[in-house]
Amino acid sequence: MDFHLSPEHLALREEARRFADDVVAPGADARDRAHAFGEEVLQAAAAKGYLGLLVPKSYGGRDVGNFGQCLILEELARADMGSHVGISVHNSLVTGPIKQWGSEALKQRWLTPLASGTLIGAYALTEPHSGSDAAALSLTAVKDGAGYVLNGTKMWITTGKRADLAIVFARTNREAPKAKGISAFVVDLHARGVSAGKKENKLGIRSSETVQLFFEDVHIGADALLGELDKGFNYALLTLNGGRVGIATQAVGVAQACLDEVIAAFSQRTAEKGAAFGTQDQDFAIAEMATAIEASRLMVWRAALLRDAGVEHVREASMAKLLASKTANEVARRAVELVGPAAWSEGSRLERLVRDARITEIYEGTTEIQKLVIARTLKGS
Repeated sequence: MDFHLSPEHLALREEARRFADDVVAPGADARDRAHAFGEEVLQAAAAKGYLGLLVPKSYGGRDVGNFGQCLILEELARADMGSHVGISVHNSLVTGPIKQWGSEALKQRWLTPLASGTLIGAYALTEPHSGSDAAALSLTAVKDGAGYVLNGTKMWITTGKRADLAIVFARTNREAPKAKGISAFVVDLHARGVSAGKKENKLGIRSSETVQLFFEDVHIGADALLGELDKGFNYALLTLNGGRVGIATQAVGVAQACLDEVIAAFSQRTAEKGAAFGTQDQDFAIAEMATAIEASRLMVWRAALLRDAGVEHVREASMAKLLASKTANEVARRAVELVGPAAWSEGSRLERLVRDARITEIYEGTTEIQKLVIARTLKGS
């Protein structure tokens, strides 16, 4: 592994940093307070090609790979996690599986408009009664002539109301063991019978739209099947490896934003009397925070590079998410302690970052799920 970024990757990161600072960050606090979806950010990201990061150039994408995507998405997360998560899901969890398992017809139909931002994608796996135990899902896809009929409910769907299509996981074989009878479909969310629930009122990432999706006698063609019948749960697990790298990237970004706030606050009050800590205490805290962030960043980079190389990376993806999400929450907590009362006043950037950081230990597999995954790979089970 080369720890020096190539000129191309340096340019990608610098471009994303300017975009994050100039376009994403300025309205982040206002969007958070209003619980407002950042449509203008989404469209600006589309114009930069940030909605086709994994899509081949032949379909109109930028095709920067998982590592290049990490460099870009870290900068977006540093500016606003609420904006980052929808873009991350669109890339890692939607265009990624269509590129990998989709028929040529599915690729032709969906990848180009997804890459351009003409269409926005969502990922529909979780249900009200199947979160961490995703294989317990109950939404059904029943064969009906040349197609299928979908019935059931999905929950906690990022960008679910705004999205035009979703990767939907459904039970297609009730006789098979629960993980063996699931299939994946690319579903047009404008189809008759599809509806979205109210936007959830969340603790953090409040500008990200999160809803339930309801499927009532939704008719889809056989060509909506993604990959092979009854192999969908395998696709879900493999896709989530990429999603975990994406959320680990998000965690690094928010941790870096917290550290940036601490450094800025200290630089402003260096000469002030009555600071909570002496200079050496401050320096020690900053050093520990920066070291933990850099360790997390390198683990994310390793997982992304392994994914790009087509090498098994289940453990590495879970390790990256475990460490990065824990780091994000610890750094956020320490940042509040170091900055003091101004940090926990509503409307301060740090107050938003602390709330946002919490979700990184929950979605794309909780901290406990990551530990189970890592332990199982170590034991070979």
